[in-house]
Amino acid sequence: MSHREVIATKSAPAAIGAYSQAVCVGDLVFISGQIGLDPVSMTLVEGFEAETVQVFENLSALALAAGSTLSEAVKLTVYLTDLSHFAKVNEIMARYCAEPFPARAAVGVAALPRGAAIEVDAIICRSS
Repeated sequence: MSHREVIATKSAPAAIGAYSQAVCVGDLVFISGQIGLDPVSMTLVEGFEAETVQVFENLSALALAAGSTLSEAVKLTVYLTDLSHFAKVNEIMARYCAEPFPARAAVGVAALPRGAAIEVDAIICRSS
């Protein structure tokens, strides 16, 4: 049986439910869905671009806490309340993830926690 390691950092928003910020099993890090919450104030930043940047900042903070970076992402799932924002997501994601880009899915959803417009979860690798 694999050992699970819980990852937590104050550089990303605290969990607002019954989940961990991230969990490592072996060389894989499973990062819980991140919305555009400022980790200090725990309030949603304003505007789609600002939300998306904050989402990737939160993911980056968790990757770093796990001993990796978003450049090591193997899979992202993007949840959007408006799929017309997809091009902006691509633009911002390219600032945080290097080629070869991770596998990705984009899903249109009716609503997200706290009225967010975007949520992203990630699976990344880290060296042991």
